[in-house]
Amino acid sequence: MKKQDLYRIKIDDLNQTVYDMVKKNWDALAKPLDGLGDFEEILCKIGGIVGLDQTYDISKKVLVIFCADNGVVQEGVSQTGKEVTYMVASLMGKNASSVGRMTKNYPLEIIPVDMGVDSDETPAGVLPRKVQRITGDILKEAAMSEEDCLKAIETGIEVAQMCKEKGFHIAATGEMGIGNTTTSTALYAALTGENPDDITGRGAGLPDEALEHKKKVIRDTLKLHGFDQVSDPSREMAFKALQSVGGFDIAGLTGFFIGCGLYHLPVVIDGFISAVSALTAERICPGVRKYMIASHKGRETGCMRALSHLGLKPVIDGSMALGEGTGAVMLFPLLDMVFELYRSGTAFADSDIEQYERYDNIKDMTR
Repeated sequence: MKKQDLYRIKIDDLNQTVYDMVKKNWDALAKPLDGLGDFEEILCKIGGIVGLDQTYDISKKVLVIFCADNGVVQEGVSQTGKEVTYMVASLMGKNASSVGRMTKNYPLEIIPVDMGVDSDETPAGVLPRKVQRITGDILKEAAMSEEDCLKAIETGIEVAQMCKEKGFHIAATGEMGIGNTTTSTALYAALTGENPDDITGRGAGLPDEALEHKKKVIRDTLKLHGFDQVSDPSREMAFKALQSVGGFDIAGLTGFFIGCGLYHLPVVIDGFISAVSALTAERICPGVRKYMIASHKGRETGCMRALSHLGLKPVIDGSMALGEGTGAVMLFPLLDMVFELYRSGTAFADSDIEQYERYDNIKDMTR
């Protein structure tokens, strides 16, 4: 893939006719209008994404977790060393990591992807898609070359295509990579021009002194790569920011979000790192945000800010920061319950209850 190919990708609008039909189907059920609030809106959106109103399904679900190591870890920005990335990825391959245990009795397929874990081999059970073993130290050099960045994005798009071809109805996003709250914070600041000090969090856990050091590393990184002055919303700038201060996990996620838009696959955003990747995808390929669903607020300050830039509203507020897609998959059982009502609820026409009349306008999802 070349940059011109990436920039030529066109994302379809959602099917407004189907969105309207799903909304009318909701209104025909014997309950207060919009009684399930944002959850009804999400199912309307999914209908518009897949282009079906009564016959669409969300039963076959997948979680894709992009794993990679980050050279900036050597600057002491994390409580643990980069070897933990391989360890956790190995657990993911055996469905023994946190998200694997959480969903043990839930119908979900988990696909961990090795985008750049610093090891000669890929752990068993993990999809081998290694671009390089590790990114450059962003405090000293670019995270990756232009070619490697494009390869990582293309890989994410291909994984989305694979998920669509396997018949998955909805996808969730996850990541694993020690140091990636540093790379994602730097990338978010580069994309938005916001002060990184206001959004830099403790990641997996840092004391005050280490947090201040992390903030300085990010400030110095942005200055080195020329992202400390102005914010440019162009796709070229977004790509350059991703290449300079991102990671292979973030680039893979970026490609996955683009691919989900390209192949009409509803995709759930997890926490901060996933949200920054989603924002990067939207900047590079405008329109992909229409295919995204926000799951939870996230503990990192930048999570809600990134979602706000995307115009998305999360429905779970749990102060979570575990990663691995744990917050994203927690949305799935809630959607299952709501979808069951949509599919089999009692209609006004089948009861003695008089149907409510809607006076507000149905939302235009094509914008």
